[in-house]
Amino acid sequence: MKKYLLSLFTFLIPFLTFAQEATEQGLDQKIDQVFGNATGWFVSFIFYQIDFGGGVKVFWVLFPLIIGATYFTIYFKGINLRGFWTSINIVRGKYDDVDHHESLPGAGDLNEGEDHIETIAIEGHEGEVSHFQALTAALSATVGLGNIAGVAIAVSIGGAGATFWMIVAGFLGMASKFVECTLGVKYRDIAEDGTVYGGPMYYLTKGLKSKGMPVLGKILAVFFAIFVIGGSFGGGNMFQVNQAFQLVESITGGNESIFHNRGWVFGLIMAVFVGIVIIGGIKKIAKVTDKIVPFMVVIYVAASLFVIIAKYDMIGSAFAAIWNGAFSPEGIAGGIVGVLVQGFRRAAFSNEAGVGSASIAHSAVKTKYAASEGMVALLEPFIDTVIVCTMTALVLIITGFVDPLNPPGSDAQAILLTSSAFASSISWFPYVLTIAVVLFAFSTMISWSYYGFQGWAYLFGRTKKMEYTYKILFCVFVVIGAAASLGSVINFSDAMIFAMMVPNMIGLVILAPKVKEELNKYMKVIKAKKE
Repeated sequence: MKKYLLSLFTFLIPFLTFAQEATEQGLDQKIDQVFGNATGWFVSFIFYQIDFGGGVKVFWVLFPLIIGATYFTIYFKGINLRGFWTSINIVRGKYDDVDHHESLPGAGDLNEGEDHIETIAIEGHEGEVSHFQALTAALSATVGLGNIAGVAIAVSIGGAGATFWMIVAGFLGMASKFVECTLGVKYRDIAEDGTVYGGPMYYLTKGLKSKGMPVLGKILAVFFAIFVIGGSFGGGNMFQVNQAFQLVESITGGNESIFHNRGWVFGLIMAVFVGIVIIGGIKKIAKVTDKIVPFMVVIYVAASLFVIIAKYDMIGSAFAAIWNGAFSPEGIAGGIVGVLVQGFRRAAFSNEAGVGSASIAHSAVKTKYAASEGMVALLEPFIDTVIVCTMTALVLIITGFVDPLNPPGSDAQAILLTSSAFASSISWFPYVLTIAVVLFAFSTMISWSYYGFQGWAYLFGRTKKMEYTYKILFCVFVVIGAAASLGSVINFSDAMIFAMMVPNMIGLVILAPKVKEELNKYMKVIKAKKE
């Protein structure tokens, strides 16, 4: 491991010099302009907005996400509600004895396109992480800046009513997460050393082949792999560290801060910690996230509850504003459609249900039944959107930090808005929030490094050389992301994250019957246990 860390630092040194020069000489702006000119068409296509008039514009990518989530909710008869308590019990370990099984021989893709024993276990390996660890690893990639900054933007533009539609979108997204994560386990590969390779690349390839569509499956899988790699470098890396640095710089004095114009120092520190964790693979990532994520969520929710309880007399009017604003908004963001769009947009951008990324982390779970992990995964949008996002919205509404006439222009400004809302009741909380944002960014980066690596391994092979090439590149981008202002690069990678939805959603709809089979199989076993 020391050898790889030394290699990492060796590769980082020239990039540190480049990053510092770029910041001082404006080279990053030149690179950004050239890159923007080359990729602008792709970004414009993915983030194209359909104009409904009255100031209401909707990203087209929201439609397949929302329609798909609604379809899965109906198709699986409200699994997001009726399966909720079962999901809690699975995470608690109540059904671990049902999931226990003897190891079976076999490795690799012996029967591509068919249900294969590799989805159960191989020679002493039944997976790499527990249900709880898989959940926290996936949550660490979604619980983050979107919950803090995104919500502030949503309620500022759409008003309090956007919160209601955010909750509805989170509820519907639970069904999408269930479907994609069940498929992630069902069609995963387990290598001879027990390393798990899973996610949309594999269920698109194998699942669609089993449906008689091998060519379509392969094409969709390749596109998804390309998109997830790009998304891991940008939205899952550069954007996270860049926004975290901006908040750290602001809270430590802005232009007078010791970090002013020294983003590369912050980036280097983050890169070192990220490198130490990701070199250990999903087991190491899970061991970190299963400690960081619960801690972050508990601290954030506790602080939110403190603010809410401190202004308990405002709770009733806050919920009234959310309800009334959802159905009878007064000229905010184009009326009810605008409010609905803001809520759904921020929920989709926050929990990524239907994008397919979470199934990569969940596929590494130790389980005999694929549907058991799908059940666990449906808790993710509930925690991410229904709980954490709602808490942020309530704090902003109750403290009065919602101004539709002057919404924050960027995520960095939105974080400061949320910080100010907390500071109105807890004077020292902005410092805690800064630490939380840094931890949110850190956990998001380590999880997205795993997502990107899985796409990389699918395209370029599973050799150690390819693995460490990707991981070194990822750490280099951490430094560049903190030091430079490559807006077009980050926009491109964000577009790639939502482009992942296109091949993934096609596969989810086609393979939904396979998921229903897995669900019926698992629920039958649980029912027998109860009897």
